[in-house]
Parts: sequence; structure tokens; C-alpha cells
Amino acid sequence: MVATATHPYAETREASIRDYWMLLKPGVMSLVVFTAWVGLYAAPISCSFSQGVLIVLAIALGSGGGAAINMWYDADIDRIMNRTQKRPIPSGVISEQDVLALGLILSALSVMLLGLSANWAAAGLLAFAIWFYAVFYTMLLKRSTPQNIVIGGAAGAFPPLIGWLSVHPVIQLEPILYVLIIFMWTPPHFWALAIKYKDDYAAAGTPMLPVVATKGRVLKEMWFHTILMIASSVWLILSADLPLWSLLVTVALGLVFAVQLIALKEGSTEYAKV
Repeated sequence: MVATATHPYAETREASIRDYWMLLKPGVMSLVVFTAWVGLYAAPISCSFSQGVLIVLAIALGSGGGAAINMWYDADIDRIMNRTQKRPIPSGVISEQDVLALGLILSALSVMLLGLSANWAAAGLLAFAIWFYAVFYTMLLKRSTPQNIVIGGAAGAFPPLIGWLSVHPVIQLEPILYVLIIFMWTPPHFWALAIKYKDDYAAAGTPMLPVVATKGRVLKEMWFHTILMIASSVWLILSADLPLWSLLVTVALGLVFAVQLIALKEGSTEYAKV
């Protein structure tokens, strides 16, 4: 059923390639592709260029498939939130059924492609990551708990492990630390977005932490995850025996992250400018 034209951004034009591209959340996909490539490159066993392209393509398709299913399920709240009203379903450009079909097809294709081009262990983890994001996070966690992104953020942390397993199907400490770094980075990153669009999330009835908790509580949790993110990064550098410059860069970036949090102290006008 085509989304009804009941909001300011409803349109009557035909869907374009750009509209379908938006369904895949290209910003998120780019991060997924990059972190998957890091895991692929860091693995002790290399692969051919063509195999590497197929592996990264499969993971990208999985990311896009999960994103499309997410947009299909969240169409009702996307119509309410100002930030998301221009998305293809709320604007009436693409039907909900078409978006769901696209998400399911891309998800299945991604798992099959990774299984055939790499191995089925990596493909199985990719399938789990898609399910974790599209079903467990989107349909179960997002609207039921303010800790939604803390738990659901694991889905976005899996790509480096998937990349690693694609060429070296043995789980070791290094890829686990990649996962841990991203897992700890995700909540403060997403809560910053939720602070900026707090009223949007409140109107949609989505219990993001900044909507239901005090500023002090939000900042404490952001600090908690930031400290663990930095600690995980240092642990990775030391355990993988990476060069000194990587440690210096990590510390510098961690300080930048920390300075931004300091600027968001409770009562600060900067809190509203995230």
C-alpha cells in the first residue's frame, strides 16, 4: 500500500534511483563497508582482489537490506518525525510492500553471495547481524526500552568480524576488539543525534535515553561508553602490536571525543547544539 499523502512532504512523482538509494541508508552502509574492509584487511590470511570485492559487496547488500526492512517497519513513526518525513515511504514515493520486498531480496542475496564467495560461517554471522538489526532492534527494542541502542548497536559492530571470518574463519581477540570498539562508540554517537532530535523522538513515542532520562544521566552513560571505547582501542593497539603513531592518534581522537562531552555538561547551552 502506498503511503498516504497526509503530511507536508507528500509527493506525487515517480520513484527515482536516488529514492531507492536512500532506502539503503548509504551513510550507515559506508561505515559498515569501511569496518568490514578493516576486518578483512587485518585478517592473517589474504584474499584475491576479486574475492575481496565480492565479500565487501555482500556485506554492503546486507546492510542495505536491513536498512530497507527498518524503513518499512518504521514508516509509521517516520511520518511523524520531521527528520524522516522526506524518506521514500512517508513522502508517498515508494510503497511499503516494495520496500519490504527490496529489503528481503537484498538480505537473502547478500547472505548467498557471501556464502558462495567466502564461507558459510561468515554468511551465517551476516544473516544474524541483519536479523539482529531489522527484527530484534527495529521491531522489539527500539520502541520498548531506552537502552535500545546499547543492545541493538551490536548489529553495527559485527562487520569487522564478518570481514575477518570471510577469509579466516577462526575467531581471535583482534576482531573481537574491533567489534567492542564499535559497540562502545555507537551509543554516545547515537545519543548525540537523539539529543538534537529529542522532540521528534518524543512525538513518535520512541523512548530514546535523552527523551526519558535527565541530562545528567545521559551524559554519565555517554562518558561510560566513551571511556570503554578508548580503553578498547588502546587494548587493540597493544595486543596487536601496532605502531606508536596509532596509539598517539587514538589518544588524540579520544581527547577530541572527551572535549565534546565536557562541552555538553548539564545546564550548558551546548547541550542543545549536538
